[in-house]
Amino acid sequence: MAARDPSHIVMLGTDPRTRGGISAVIASWRAAGLFDRWPVEYVVTHREGSRSGKLSVAWQALLACLALAGHRGRGVLHVHAASRWSFRRKCLFMALALLAGWPVVFHLHGGGFARFLRDESGPVTRRVVRFFLDRATAIVVLSERWAAWMHQATSNPRIVVVPNAVVLPPAPLPATREPGLIAFAGRCTAQKGLLDLLDAAASIAAREPGLRIECAGEGDLEALRREARARGLGERVTLHGWIGPRERDALLARAAIFVLPSHAEALPMSVLEAMAAGCAVVATRVGGIPDLIEDGVSGLLVPPAAPERLAAALAALLADPAHAARLGHAARATIAERHTLERAMERLEQVYSALGVPRGKQRVPLAARRLQEIS
Repeated sequence: MAARDPSHIVMLGTDPRTRGGISAVIASWRAAGLFDRWPVEYVVTHREGSRSGKLSVAWQALLACLALAGHRGRGVLHVHAASRWSFRRKCLFMALALLAGWPVVFHLHGGGFARFLRDESGPVTRRVVRFFLDRATAIVVLSERWAAWMHQATSNPRIVVVPNAVVLPPAPLPATREPGLIAFAGRCTAQKGLLDLLDAAASIAAREPGLRIECAGEGDLEALRREARARGLGERVTLHGWIGPRERDALLARAAIFVLPSHAEALPMSVLEAMAAGCAVVATRVGGIPDLIEDGVSGLLVPPAAPERLAAALAALLADPAHAARLGHAARATIAERHTLERAMERLEQVYSALGVPRGKQRVPLAARRLQEIS
């Protein structure tokens, strides 16, 4: 006897209040009305804190899922995962869903998954990853390049590209930007290319007296300040720490250039936000970024871990603000054409429709909602 169509969607992910890419994606979906149009119940499986606190959140998430299954019956499990423990945390949930006959939508975020599988996993972990990928009802990736990689990682043909998306700020764009101002947003770590950026800036600082860098994001900021001072950039580098959306938008409206010299990415929200703001972008040719930026047309691409190439790209745009402005306008047009929330929602809703999930929000039983509120 065939299983009946699922009645609801249980979505697993990080706490929306967490500062990171997945939480930003979830927040944008919620703002776009996804949770109002579909019977989606979001269950938090992770939030920042102590080890015991994280274990408690995971346990409460499991109880919430069991309560939803008991009250609502068969559903779809939509898992947001990255590499390492983000993936490992979801394995129990996916295993239980498969045992119960639930469709599983595996939604991959984070640019480190290929390295996690290739370099950081032993034979057992690789088999576990392959097991769940092969059995997912749908695998959602963020770009065509990640789709091509996924076709090599699994025999599962059901791979769907749903790019990250952002809200397009209202026109008009700022008529002028602050000359010499380079903005960065993201985790302030070496993996995000911050040391490469400091090396690049130091190499061109003598001929760019107005050069300044403003970084928004968490990390070991004091260590980065020491690195900036060691390169003679102490007065030119400002580390804001985490800032809210309003402050971020203001920074992107002021900056002459946005830079993301990361060593690994999926499809970073920070680049999408900068492009939507009409800011000229210099980024590394990693993950899904080359699917997003056409080199020399809607931004500039450089190899990762190549400070000299990064310096040349930054110097070229600082010396030619008109070219930077053209790149910024083309970047904004790219977002308007391909990365609006409406387009992303359309693709995701096609996945839900194909699984037979009914549209329309349904009331969640009180017991399940209480468990979700706890988690």
